[in-house]
Amino acid sequence: MPERTLSDAYPADLLSWQALQAHYDGEMRSKSLADLFTRNQQRFTGYSLDAGDLFLDYSKNFINAKTRKLLTKLATEAGLPAAINSMFAGEPINTTENRSVLHVALRAKMSDQVALHVQGVSDIWLALEQMTKFVNAVQKGKIVGHTGRKLTDIVNIGIGGSDLGPVMASRALRHYWQPGMNFHSVSNVDGTQLIDLTEHLNPEETLFVICSKTFTTQETMVNANAASDWISNCLGGDAINKHFAAASTNQKAMDVFGINPNYRFGFWDWVGGRYSLWSAVGLALALVIGADQFWALLAGARRMDQHFRTAPLDANMPVLLAMISIWNNNFFGAQSQAILPYDNRLDRFPAYLQQLQMESNGKSVRTDGKPVTVDTGAVIWGEPGSNAQHSFYQLLHQGTRYAPVDFILPLSSSGGTQAQQDLAIANCLAQSEALMDGYKEDGGKSPHKTHPGNRPSNTIMMNRLTPSSLGQLVALYEHKVFVEGVIWGINSFDQFGVELGKRLAGDLLPAVTGQTGYKGGNGSTRGLLARVNKKQ
Repeated sequence: MPERTLSDAYPADLLSWQALQAHYDGEMRSKSLADLFTRNQQRFTGYSLDAGDLFLDYSKNFINAKTRKLLTKLATEAGLPAAINSMFAGEPINTTENRSVLHVALRAKMSDQVALHVQGVSDIWLALEQMTKFVNAVQKGKIVGHTGRKLTDIVNIGIGGSDLGPVMASRALRHYWQPGMNFHSVSNVDGTQLIDLTEHLNPEETLFVICSKTFTTQETMVNANAASDWISNCLGGDAINKHFAAASTNQKAMDVFGINPNYRFGFWDWVGGRYSLWSAVGLALALVIGADQFWALLAGARRMDQHFRTAPLDANMPVLLAMISIWNNNFFGAQSQAILPYDNRLDRFPAYLQQLQMESNGKSVRTDGKPVTVDTGAVIWGEPGSNAQHSFYQLLHQGTRYAPVDFILPLSSSGGTQAQQDLAIANCLAQSEALMDGYKEDGGKSPHKTHPGNRPSNTIMMNRLTPSSLGQLVALYEHKVFVEGVIWGINSFDQFGVELGKRLAGDLLPAVTGQTGYKGGNGSTRGLLARVNKKQ
């Protein structure tokens, strides 16, 4: 299959984009959401769809049949069908690093024929089987700690995608933790997370999982070395090979650290950090929820992959979410989007999406090296719904900011009583209705109590938060991000923007500790360092 090349045209130069702009200017910018429902009594049915276990209601957006048709045309004109094929074929769509992007292969079956020719893809199923055997052995007490005690406290040490994915999924799937197993995480370099953990963890029952592809990530290795010191001080240096596992490709560095060769799990350069939950980076999660449930998570993601790969663009859930987001961002001027789950076990899902969407699409340069001419990634923010109702919902309802919302709503409780979840459901539906319809106290005579309404939202429902439905939900947003990147002509799979600050931190560390003077020319940094050195 020939490599897909982007059109030389900028998005705003495409005829479909120009048609959307005219459609917005002439018809939609002054539309009322309530009026759209009045004009079409079947609007809910016509602007909602099922995909696997997920149901999307996108009827509360400023779109009509013409909008959807033009958005679909934009996706076609921007080359989205070819781009989807290119990703699943394993072409190097991460152009700046000349890499394939194959998180979809991690959850595929061999019969799906996902890029089997790409180096490493044929090894996926053996790697997953090795993970499964290790997980089962730990959970059954066949692999134990240095003193023979069962390993029950699993501590994931990573940062970025090596932390956010496992942490988000472990909290979402808390009700699937196997009896006696516990998940913990350490990511921040300041050391407080590890100190707080070691105050109550039993080192004899603790297994650390170090997640770093290169085994050189500064924050991760600082924490890993501190954890190693703790185990050595408590149990002796020869206990390291019983209390540490790793997801990495740097065999030499793991040798030096003392990782047991049988506790090492690799992955491949076509696995991006924020797309790595499905790989060995998910080991700590699998150790806690069990291998069967981890496989169910993969199967759920695969189910969404198949929908994304085969569904028509105008009935394709990730495509519709992405195109609505572009409509809100580039035409209505939305600079942010709120993610509001109505299940507290999804409390880290907004943070997970912050990295997935903002690190992927926070770009100002196209794949061809030219500047973008339209706004790209929006700011993602959010919290669990009922808590958020008592904090920032004030801004959503009566503020001046245009902030579309994604409500995420499981219908059955994942831990509380169904009566409690029914109340959460009522609150979610009420908030989406209030955002759309608004309210006028005393016919508008009390302006401070008036809710203007006319604020768009999507609602994503699932029957219950399970490994499969979580896999589908995460894959839904992964593909949404990809679609947005294709439309904007940017590479959603590199992250050079995070590197500069990390490099400068390395340069500044000797100046912070007083070993050397500051060699840079930034006057503010120089002044701040002077105060740091004086304090120390």
